[in-house]
Amino acid sequence: MAHLPRKTLRKYQRLINQTDSSEKLENLRIKVLGRKGIINSLFIQINQLPHQERKKIGQELNQLKAQLEKSIEQKSKKIVRISQPQQTTAPDNKNSYRPTKFGHFHPITTTIREINAIFKSLGFSLYDGPETETDEYCFQRLNVPRYHPARDLQDTIYIKEPDVLLRTQASSIEAHLLENEKPPFKVAFPGRVYRNEKVNKSNHFIFHHYQGVAVDKNISLKDLIGTLNILLEQLYSKNVITRYRCKYYPEVEPGMGLDIRCFNCRGKGCSLCKKVGWIEMGGAGIIHPLVLQKAGIDPQKWRGFAFGLGLDRWVMAKYNIKDIRTLLGGNLAYKPNTK
Repeated sequence: MAHLPRKTLRKYQRLINQTDSSEKLENLRIKVLGRKGIINSLFIQINQLPHQERKKIGQELNQLKAQLEKSIEQKSKKIVRISQPQQTTAPDNKNSYRPTKFGHFHPITTTIREINAIFKSLGFSLYDGPETETDEYCFQRLNVPRYHPARDLQDTIYIKEPDVLLRTQASSIEAHLLENEKPPFKVAFPGRVYRNEKVNKSNHFIFHHYQGVAVDKNISLKDLIGTLNILLEQLYSKNVITRYRCKYYPEVEPGMGLDIRCFNCRGKGCSLCKKVGWIEMGGAGIIHPLVLQKAGIDPQKWRGFAFGLGLDRWVMAKYNIKDIRTLLGGNLAYKPNTK
């Protein structure tokens, strides 16, 4: 066993040098360095040796493995270089192609990943749900029955009226979550939503929500505001100016709206913020007891908070995008202003 690593190195160095194709080299690599390969089997064998001898042979095996990996890598580059045709004449510019341009992640994708990471660091899990939804999960389970006046606030796009629709809010995912999971839990979920909106600088008929739900004992507005403040500070900065306003949402009680000072006009008033100096970023509140009851959760034992953020506006604020239509405009050359 003492001379086995050196013998193995000479043997497989010779086989590597004789290999003439990438396929054969890969098969040899698997045979030698794979999970069930020669090197791993040798490591298993030395476990039976005395400690001092095992230590010495183990070091030699590590050196052997590194040398073989380097030899295989060098041989692979050589095979690729040999297999490529050599250019002997000047290229025909008429038939040549331009170099491929590398793209970048969409600002919405980047922001979703960043927010996901923030909430995962706070102990939240990630969840998802269908975009084609039923009236029950989009409205009724969220304390918005068919006769409720709040239905006039949302221009719903129906697939098959009155029960099949494109979800108007990511709260429909919350309805599935409350029904299927047992508390306590903290869950976040981004998603695309649809409303029959008039398209302008700050509104679109296709946009994105970022929803979060936490259900536990003794949850209060303090927990909700603290969570949102952490998100704002980590995504933007500690200097972001915010305000929370009392606001009505059927699925929460009490409810509130989250605003930030307009990033375009710095609070002076412009067309983006509709001359008020503030941009509404989402709604939130303590989950209504009836919403918990409909999901089979005892509101006497459990409490929860929920928030729904207008994700596109969060993206606009992060990248200083002045028109929400830019996000879905299809301009592949567009890059956000990341000043």
